[in-house]
Amino acid sequence: MFPDNFLWGGATAANQCEGGYNEGNRGLANVDVIPHGKDRFPVMLGKMKMLELDDTHYYPALNGIDFYHHYKEDLALMAEMGFKTFRMSIAWTRIFPNGDEEKPNEEGLQFYEDVFKECKKYGIEPLVTITHFDCPIHLIKKYGGWKNYKLVEFYKKLVTVLFTRYKGLVHYWLTFNEINMILHLPFMGAGLVFEKGEDEETSKYLSAHHELIASAWATKIGHEIDEENKIGCMMAAGDFYPYCCKPEDVWEAKMKDRENMMFIDVQARGYYPNYAKKKFERMGLNLPLSKEDEMVMKENTVDFISFSYYSSRCATTLEDVNNSVGNAFKGAKNPYLKASEWGWQIDPLGLRITMNTLYDRYQKPLFIVENGLGAKDEIIDGKIEDDYRIEYLREHIKEMKKAVEEDGVELWGYTPWGCIDLVSASTGEMSKRYGMIYVDLDDEGKGSFKRYKKKSFDWYKKVIETNGEEL
Repeated sequence: MFPDNFLWGGATAANQCEGGYNEGNRGLANVDVIPHGKDRFPVMLGKMKMLELDDTHYYPALNGIDFYHHYKEDLALMAEMGFKTFRMSIAWTRIFPNGDEEKPNEEGLQFYEDVFKECKKYGIEPLVTITHFDCPIHLIKKYGGWKNYKLVEFYKKLVTVLFTRYKGLVHYWLTFNEINMILHLPFMGAGLVFEKGEDEETSKYLSAHHELIASAWATKIGHEIDEENKIGCMMAAGDFYPYCCKPEDVWEAKMKDRENMMFIDVQARGYYPNYAKKKFERMGLNLPLSKEDEMVMKENTVDFISFSYYSSRCATTLEDVNNSVGNAFKGAKNPYLKASEWGWQIDPLGLRITMNTLYDRYQKPLFIVENGLGAKDEIIDGKIEDDYRIEYLREHIKEMKKAVEEDGVELWGYTPWGCIDLVSASTGEMSKRYGMIYVDLDDEGKGSFKRYKKKSFDWYKKVIETNGEEL
């Protein structure tokens, strides 16, 4: 059985649901200027002009699902489902509109305080991601974003304000969402813009290095301000399988797994592993690290490991195998697995495998903070019969349960992604829906914003009521 204090809930991100981009003195971030459509992820090579809004694109993050004005209604629905926790994120530019101000924006601080108090009213524990991909546009234009060490200082100021203001309201924090995504979607993941002739790989690792330093400082500051704070890291997870038993494929899978977990190794252990140091040597990359920062990283490892899991992946060196299946993480198509409408392969057992990999590697508590199925939902006769979503979640929870009961994995909680429909990060669509709550909004941002319960709403409510015994 799951422990009595197991944290069931759901997950969202400010840039995909919050909206209110021009209210409360909020500034613009990289995630705001990513348009909907096939040119959603332009190559950010010297394109500073792309850091501004124009009249020719639709930007879905600007309004999201308008959680900014609907949060009371949405939290009431989550409470009705029985949520023990709600994962959400802070929009950096709502606290510091430009990112480098001396004083924070009171309107932004008050908004999140109101949200957290509304959570507490229902006994819902907020699980707060400090940075879910967003980086203030001003910091990108003036300083070059996370390529510049100065962002560590701006981040330290941000977290100090958050930990101080919300002491007693929030106890669970994540420093950076899917920190490894910086290698795959550098602009969305961290607001990186590359100049002509710039070594992109070097810049990615340097930026991630600065985020790791900032994460360690956040862990230190968070514990000092409130010793009850639990601070975790977060990665986009999913083990790589060898496509076949050819030794080269086994090695390729191991290399891909290392690439995936390199940054978590640092956050969980306090130092770079030898394989990472050797990689940097081959790159000719000498990462700057002061004695103070080195000590902070070593002495302030995270309290728990959180991760997203949507699918496992396959790695191969075979040239005649299609190696472009998946979303941000490309790999070979696994012939033993089915796939979603968007081509994401479905592997419930892979969740158990991934959980065991992470727990064996780090021996720290785990928290599954994203897991879900993107699908097209239809309202028919006033109902949304999303049995496919129920099946997906049921089978993953079964494997999650086996990892806890049979394998002894310590798991703190489970928050399926997009508990309420929101803008898809990968496509910018609303039609790619994940939630148990339907939001009347289309891919062009048109609709009533009205909320409807799906069939999965009542199913998940029963799962939570029975602590995962009734699936």
